[in-house]
Amino acid sequence: MRFVDAAVITARSGKGGRGCVSFRREKFIPRGGPDGGNGGDGGSVILRASSRLLSLYDFRLKRLYEAENGRPGQGSQCDGRKGQDLVLDLPLGTQVFLFQDGERGELLGDLSENGDTLEVAVGGRGGKGNEHFKSSVLRAPRFAQDGEAGQELTLALELKLLCDCALLGLPNAGKSTFISRVSAARPKIADYAFTTLEPNLGVMLDAQDYERRMVIADIPGLVEGAHSGLGLGHNFLKHLERSRFLLHILSVEEIDPEDPFLAFSLVNNEIALFSPKLAGLEQIEVINKIDLVPDDFIAAIGERARQEGRRLFFISARENLGLDELVEHMWNLHKIIL
Repeated sequence: MRFVDAAVITARSGKGGRGCVSFRREKFIPRGGPDGGNGGDGGSVILRASSRLLSLYDFRLKRLYEAENGRPGQGSQCDGRKGQDLVLDLPLGTQVFLFQDGERGELLGDLSENGDTLEVAVGGRGGKGNEHFKSSVLRAPRFAQDGEAGQELTLALELKLLCDCALLGLPNAGKSTFISRVSAARPKIADYAFTTLEPNLGVMLDAQDYERRMVIADIPGLVEGAHSGLGLGHNFLKHLERSRFLLHILSVEEIDPEDPFLAFSLVNNEIALFSPKLAGLEQIEVINKIDLVPDDFIAAIGERARQEGRRLFFISARENLGLDELVEHMWNLHKIIL
């Protein structure tokens, strides 16, 4: 299934059922009074957050969602059945906006917790049957109400993934390899830029307590100018805003010995231009692919980091080097922020 993080749909609630015009007719009661029942209310359209879904793909395929109409009233004081509500499950983190004149409008709700619900289109009320209108001066009303029309709204759905840790970095930094080592996620991995074309989610379990979980998100790598639309990662930067902290991975191949942390600064500048909130998140800095360079090169970079007061983690995700120390630090940070 393709990852889709935006969709426009139409939600239409059910029409209320018509009230009934009826009179009691039984043997020996030739002039029974009115007994027309009320129409049933129309069904509503309700959106519900579900942790089982990760994409809005299905809502690109189908655009119109209609709840059931209420049933008309009947004689013998029988009210019509209420129309069945339509409940649509959406991924956690879905924001719901009005969509008017081709533009996103008012925010109606943010489905950020599993089971959160939002009623977006209320069903029309059922019409009153003629029994409702009888009085001392109107003994035999021969009319009833029509049911009210349902509501119809066009909605813009936008998904912002919810995760504990978001992976950040330039293309080909090794983020996909890392998430495949520490979780059950199996993203596409290859030795060229932009292997990752859409976000991947992985769940990391605590080796000491399997009830503890950490959700990790990997987005396409960022390039200079990403905040203004260059590269692929800019389409997914919004997903990082709901992270608890960032894991910034830099390939050792990107290190310039004269300015070894320039690539970190480049990516950090892009996220700051995109979102100050995102730039303010706690960040872990990681140098990956250390198996490609001599030990003395890594030692020199480590010494430079100590001089500048930076804490760096050196790993090789491919060779499983340095992962235990990094994962332990991630769990410690997760515990503090949580």
